[in-house]
Amino acid sequence: MSNFGFNFAPDVRPLAARMRPSTLHEYIGQQHLLSADKPLYQAILAGRCHSLILWGPPGVGKTTLAQIIANHADASLIQMSAVTAGVKDIRDAVSEAKTNLAGRGQRTLLFVDEVHRFNKSQQDAFLPHIEDGTFIFVGATTENPSFALNNAILSRTRVYVLKALQQSDLNTVIERALRDDAELSQKQLEIADNAKQALCQASDGDARKVLNLLEQAVDLTVEQQGKFVIDHHVLSQVLPSHLAKYDNGGDEFYDLISAFHKSVRGSSPDAALYWYCRILAGGGDPLYVARRLLAIATEDIGNADPRAMAVALNAWDIFQRVGPSEGERAIAQATIYLASAAKSNAVYKAFNQAKQDAQNEPSYPVPEHLRNAPTSLMKDLGYGAQYRYAHDEEGAFAAGENYFPVAIAQKQYYFPSDRGLEQKIKQKLDYLKERDQQSDLKRYDDC
Repeated sequence: MSNFGFNFAPDVRPLAARMRPSTLHEYIGQQHLLSADKPLYQAILAGRCHSLILWGPPGVGKTTLAQIIANHADASLIQMSAVTAGVKDIRDAVSEAKTNLAGRGQRTLLFVDEVHRFNKSQQDAFLPHIEDGTFIFVGATTENPSFALNNAILSRTRVYVLKALQQSDLNTVIERALRDDAELSQKQLEIADNAKQALCQASDGDARKVLNLLEQAVDLTVEQQGKFVIDHHVLSQVLPSHLAKYDNGGDEFYDLISAFHKSVRGSSPDAALYWYCRILAGGGDPLYVARRLLAIATEDIGNADPRAMAVALNAWDIFQRVGPSEGERAIAQATIYLASAAKSNAVYKAFNQAKQDAQNEPSYPVPEHLRNAPTSLMKDLGYGAQYRYAHDEEGAFAAGENYFPVAIAQKQYYFPSDRGLEQKIKQKLDYLKERDQQSDLKRYDDC
């Protein structure tokens, strides 16, 4: 290069480091804490954040958030890892913070990663300096602070729980990297939505991991007619143990899920198990299947076998408690149970109809006998008057009573099937309806 030119060295940092946000506006995820109306967001934006503990899984933005807090507070940032730091490092950090405050009037944010790795005496060393405001203390941990940190630390800080990123968050991370990174934006990169989905699933809610996988995929792309394409071939090298069989439209994954759902609904446990294993073999998320089973339990089984809901929920819980090896088997057991269970969509249809009526019909007033009457004035107005306490009636049923607004007194939403437990439910409801008809104490005689 000419001596008169400028030699700008390329940024050799990993993509995840290059894309680390520096402001709240750039930060992705954790909307339960950092949406614009949340107190933590407002405190950070105003530069008046307090000492805190960030608890969450890897790659969800704990370190990044600490850096952003320091930026907005115009504070000097000291970072240390409890894995490698000792008491001397703590003393040096305290000394630097005091110098910053006394010499330049600048606050210091001390960020301690893996803070749970410090022992009790090391944690105690921070206490007086948190109390006197020597620094803003931010600790990050992947362990439950209730067990991993001293009560003295917990009493002087506030714990915020950070969650694994949702797929929509991870998609945003990918899109922003492709658009804003100086290196990636120079390439004519082409990546289909189904490829993004594969990267997101493999990253397991970890933004750093999804960026690392994206960077690996970009490195393996070859130019095709002026474009660099991240396709099935590239993903098979980047995600050998996670890759699902995706076609160009991303329909394969949804076709497998559709086949699974319809097999369970159709009471074919063998086919349901086969499609479940196809999803696993393709790298699909077992918990996606668990979520679908919960939907099936209320949509296709309902009160024909109410145990189906508990079985599906327990399978999900088992997976989270023991991990994939045994957890996948628990989901398989739930799959077979739900496929074998009696089927009814009566709850599904009743709920949808009632919801539609509540949205579209007038807001009928609550009848007086059903209203709450905690004060004498309300009682004088007739609230709760002539209400019949069911437990005082024969069979704990107030025959002839009506709990609807007058205008829709004879409405019926739920029509139980003659299958499974709903057969007995239907028999009971028919019996109660007959008692209503025979009763001389009807609430709305003119209906």
